[in-house]
Amino acid sequence: MTCQEASDDVNSMRTDRGPQRASRAPDSDQDRISAAMADLRRTGWYWGALNANEANEKLKEAAEGTFLVRDSSHRDYFLTISVKTVWGPTNLRIEYQDGKFRLDSVILAKPKLQQFDSVVHLVEYYVILCQMIQNAQHLAPQNRSVQLQLTKPLYNKTPTLQHFCRINIHRATKRIHELPLPSKLKKYLLEYKYQV
Repeated sequence: MTCQEASDDVNSMRTDRGPQRASRAPDSDQDRISAAMADLRRTGWYWGALNANEANEKLKEAAEGTFLVRDSSHRDYFLTISVKTVWGPTNLRIEYQDGKFRLDSVILAKPKLQQFDSVVHLVEYYVILCQMIQNAQHLAPQNRSVQLQLTKPLYNKTPTLQHFCRINIHRATKRIHELPLPSKLKKYLLEYKYQV
C-alpha cells in the first residue's frame, strides 16, 4: 500500500463519519482557533508551553512513534508536534492558514499536504495513516519508506476511563447518534469525536 492509497482510505473513512465541524463553521479565525484549542485540551497529550528541550527529554526514552503536541516557540506558528523517531526526538511545526491546520513543509510540498479544521483531526489523520501503512508493510514486508511515525500519544496526565472509552467507541462506530444511549451520554461522546 502506498502513502497515497492509505491517504485516500483515511479520507474516505473521515467522509463516512457524518457531519464534521466544518458544517458548523465558526465565524472567524479566532473562533476556529478557539474551537481547535478546546478540542486539543481534551486530548491529554497537549503539553502547553513545553519547550523543545523539555519535549525532547520527555520523549528520549519513549518508543518510536510516541508524540505530544505543545505550544510552538517559533513566533509564526501556534503549535508543534514533538515525536520520537529512529534518530531521536524531532519537532514538526503546525501552521494555520486560511482557516485550516496543516504540517509545515517546503513550499513545493504544501499544496499536496492535507488540511484540517482542527489540530486533533490533523494528528488523528496521521496516526491512522501510519497504522494503515504499518499494517500493509506487515502483510507484505518491504523497505521502510515512512521514516516518521505517529503511533502513540504521550499523555501529560492519565486521561479518565470515560475518555478512553469515548475514544474506543469512536474507533468502533461512526454513528454515535444511532446508539441506544441516553442523550446526555451521546452529548459527552460527541464533545470529542476522535480516535486518538
